[in-house]
Amino acid sequence: MTAFEHELAAWGPDSPCFQGTDAPVSLDEAHAYCRRIALGHYENFPVVSWALPRDLRPHFYNVYAFCRWADDLGDEIAGAERSLHLLAWWRSQLVECYQSIQQTGEEESSASTPRLHPVFIALTPTIVKYNLPQTAFDDLIQAFEQDQHVNEYQTFEELLSYCQRSANPVGRLVLHLCEAVSPETLAWSDSICTGLQLANFWQDVARDFAMGRIYLPREDYEQFGYTRAQFERHEFNASFQNLMAFEVARARQYLLDGVPLIAQLPGRLQVDIDLFLRGGLKILDHIERQQFNVWKQRPVVSRFEFGVLLFQSLLRRVSGRNR
Repeated sequence: MTAFEHELAAWGPDSPCFQGTDAPVSLDEAHAYCRRIALGHYENFPVVSWALPRDLRPHFYNVYAFCRWADDLGDEIAGAERSLHLLAWWRSQLVECYQSIQQTGEEESSASTPRLHPVFIALTPTIVKYNLPQTAFDDLIQAFEQDQHVNEYQTFEELLSYCQRSANPVGRLVLHLCEAVSPETLAWSDSICTGLQLANFWQDVARDFAMGRIYLPREDYEQFGYTRAQFERHEFNASFQNLMAFEVARARQYLLDGVPLIAQLPGRLQVDIDLFLRGGLKILDHIERQQFNVWKQRPVVSRFEFGVLLFQSLLRRVSGRNR
């Protein structure tokens, strides 16, 4: 069994805690569970840096734990049908969570609901405190459901539509946690999140293709003279190089267009958001430095580079350069 299969056995819909035989975890235990999930995953860079205000960290952990579970239900489950079944269960948990809040109006409502998963027990006070929209969470679930039956995108517009559900809701939830929601900040956040998602796609071309997915739009790779047969062979040539140079430049522009958001955020929150943005740019820099050959090597941001980026973000914060 994989690590997530063990997790699913312990906390999935068929586990004893959802059969009425076990008591639910306490709120403190649920918070500890989400913290463990958030700190146990290293992706391109940590979910939360020490620069994030301490009182906000548990709320970031709770939101991340929701996303991590939804992502794993979409990607770590054998068979699209079973994955869709489990994602439907995850949505039912979300609906039950919000219904519980509406019925009681109390942050403790989830603690008295045995059927709620630990993630939702922890997430309930966060939803109440920051008025997090249910639609943002549901959009993320929709994106993971889409992954089960859409394996390739014909146009860039189709891919952008996917990003609106797979990436942008995360930024919108973060804006609620930062209490910085406005039409301008939402637009900048969407730009950053779309740019980060695109950077991740271009970073993972080989990995995604191994899973049967192509996020490079067909209209783009055909425009540059790259063929599906060449995808099958993982062929690196001038066409692929020019294609990736085009896609990297496009992703970089989305990230740069979102830079004005940073100055609109309160205090130390500027550091974390700047760090995420610069991390995305660093991935794109790595792709460029390896001559866009993502078939040969997956570009990653090292822990040392993360430390440098964090230091630079702190300097920008101190000097006011983010403004």
